[in-house]
Amino acid sequence: MSGVGKGVAVASIAKILQSKGYRVTAIKIDPYINVDAGTMNPVEHGEVFVTHDGKECDQDLGNYERFLNQNILSANYMTTGSVYKEVIDRERNLEYKGKCVEVVPHIPEEVIRRIEKAGQNDKADIVIVEIGGTVGEYQNVLFLEAARMLHLKRPKAVLFVLVSFLPIPNKIGEMKTKPTQYAVRTLNSAGIQPDFVLCRSKCPLDSRRREKISTFCNIDESSVISAPDVESIYDIPVNFEKDDLGKKILNKLGLRVKKTNMQDWRKMAHGMKNCSASKEIKIGIIGKYFQTGDFVLTDSYVSVIEAVKHAAWANKRRAKIEWINADDFEKNVKSVENLKNYDGIIIPGGFGKRGTEGKILAIQYARENSIPFLGLCLGMQMAVIEFARNVCGMEGANSTEINSKTKYPVIDFIPQQKEQIKNKNYGGTMRLGAYPCKLNKGTISRKAYKQGMIEERHRHRYEFNNDFKDVLEEHGLTIAGINPKQDLVEIIEIKNHPFFVGVQFHPEFLSRPLDAHPLFKAFVKASIKR
Repeated sequence: MSGVGKGVAVASIAKILQSKGYRVTAIKIDPYINVDAGTMNPVEHGEVFVTHDGKECDQDLGNYERFLNQNILSANYMTTGSVYKEVIDRERNLEYKGKCVEVVPHIPEEVIRRIEKAGQNDKADIVIVEIGGTVGEYQNVLFLEAARMLHLKRPKAVLFVLVSFLPIPNKIGEMKTKPTQYAVRTLNSAGIQPDFVLCRSKCPLDSRRREKISTFCNIDESSVISAPDVESIYDIPVNFEKDDLGKKILNKLGLRVKKTNMQDWRKMAHGMKNCSASKEIKIGIIGKYFQTGDFVLTDSYVSVIEAVKHAAWANKRRAKIEWINADDFEKNVKSVENLKNYDGIIIPGGFGKRGTEGKILAIQYARENSIPFLGLCLGMQMAVIEFARNVCGMEGANSTEINSKTKYPVIDFIPQQKEQIKNKNYGGTMRLGAYPCKLNKGTISRKAYKQGMIEERHRHRYEFNNDFKDVLEEHGLTIAGINPKQDLVEIIEIKNHPFFVGVQFHPEFLSRPLDAHPLFKAFVKASIKR
């Protein structure tokens, strides 16, 4: 089922094998017709992660990067749509030399080509591929066929891992293996026999259940791996190693353990969950992609959440994160005063009008009441609008995304984007990927980064409008960072405030558990002082 933990299982296995001396990379296959994740609603799909070279991807690539502490590029992500598009484009270019192009074998062959290319690009010893969706779904049949064909091609170099959920019904109180038995049979029907089964459940697997899965799923007991719920995703590699998963994988691949080095990781994972409650800081994240029916969806902001955790750990603190719906401030303006209970607030990225006035109210309260504030992408834009309205007296100042007729369009399209929208060319046309930013001396950001030139990842269509730069600066807004090539404002700050920083980019994409992002670290440090 979705959300069972395939992504973090892939990231964890990758980390374990990396720690044993191998160069590892990871690939995500999504069964959607969408060419990339850029046009998907985050409430439906979760966060859109952006690679350094500008690909809009599934959030799992973020976990791969965080666990491996290395950049994962666009070649490591594919969807049904992108694969079909490539095959059709090649057919139109006569690259199949007159053959009848068919779903099988040509679609699976293209999948295999991409897997092999990604491995070559990263000079990887081991490539781990995550097939999205659920075994038995129509959407991923062709990817399973590609996996079967790849195994046929390289039988000693390909292993299969099934991540399966073992429920414990409340009224019964017994862990049930039958869904896993059926999952394995369904996988068998695609011509695949798993080499390992990762058994996801509320509690650890017992010997009786391990024996049943071994008997009915045609797999050795030692290859049935317990994967119980853990407090932090960073505990997962440590937990897998209790069953010697890394060594077992290498043995089946005929590879030796070159070294074992997970001390720093173990120390970090232990420290994150064992920080005393007295060292807790309370951070409010004000967004608009939290609700999905009656449930709260944190996946919409997963990179932001992890970046806060990393920065808290770097400051020897534990972050208590609370979700705040921006719409609530619009319904009840006085409720914004509840922000006084937080040590710091973050306003992450987003699109569209909904909730923006609530975010502006929150920013005003943070600015006027000296609450540490970090604005990311849309959060930075809202901070500029708030300052223009309430400090510079520009009544009705706004972004043209929200009000195209505003008298003070302090946030607007750049010319290239106007052309894209005019031609209804939306997919993959935002400012995407890594861009340089020159930091001005004497700013909070320059002090945090400890360098004058940085590179950060972007995902947006609207920018700070330079027509208003002078007047905003005259009233006290600090332009802390500029894209030197296009003269675009990347970072804004406010003086005489504990921490008030807005960035047009997404620093959360570059945060790692063992290397917290400098801006998040500075924000957390200011929150601790509060």
